[in-house]
Amino acid sequence: MGSTAIHGLKAVTLTHVRYRRGDRLGHFLAWVSLVPVFISLGGFLSHFLYRRELQAMFFALGLLLSQLISELIKSYVQQPRPLHTCAALESCDSHGWPSAHSQYVFFFASYFTLLTFRSGVGLATLSQKLVAAALPWPLAFLTMYSRVYLGYHTVGQVFSGAAIGLFLGAIWYRIVNSYLYRCFPVIEESAIGRYLYIKDSSHIENVLKFEYDNARAAREQKLAKD
Repeated sequence: MGSTAIHGLKAVTLTHVRYRRGDRLGHFLAWVSLVPVFISLGGFLSHFLYRRELQAMFFALGLLLSQLISELIKSYVQQPRPLHTCAALESCDSHGWPSAHSQYVFFFASYFTLLTFRSGVGLATLSQKLVAAALPWPLAFLTMYSRVYLGYHTVGQVFSGAAIGLFLGAIWYRIVNSYLYRCFPVIEESAIGRYLYIKDSSHIENVLKFEYDNARAAREQKLAKD
């Protein structure tokens, strides 16, 4: 009965990443493998709390839709994870094609790069935009490599996930910034938009300078009144 109870257990895989004891590279890559969690919880959640930008909200919505598509594909294709490692990783009961981690980070990198060159995300010069646009790509490739190194996926599974993520990221960027952006003013002016201070700053050429100038002006006005 005890054995049956053990086999009936299933781990929450959100942060459940295994690596070989004593393997320092594996330990590092296990943390890299959690990049999607850090982006979702540390990035988008804090961004919503302190910025409340519609562009970021639709960015996050796209990532959620991408992950839903990944799970639908997995349940349809039902390609197993690497058989030589899945037992040790307790992952044999889940499917491996495509890699959801790879799909997530390459969707993020694709959308972020396109967004950087469109609105600059607060950056004024081309060199600044190039540096910012390059930032997510090393993490994307490291995450992809980590899933193979740690034994969760085959090479084909991570490359398939990356390709799907790139495609969906570009398509969703096109949908948001060619069609859905027309709804942004309506959302801003809605009751919920006004209540939560939801806004869109993507039309401002240099958001950082705009906010910096307005913050200084507001401080000077306050000092003048005092």
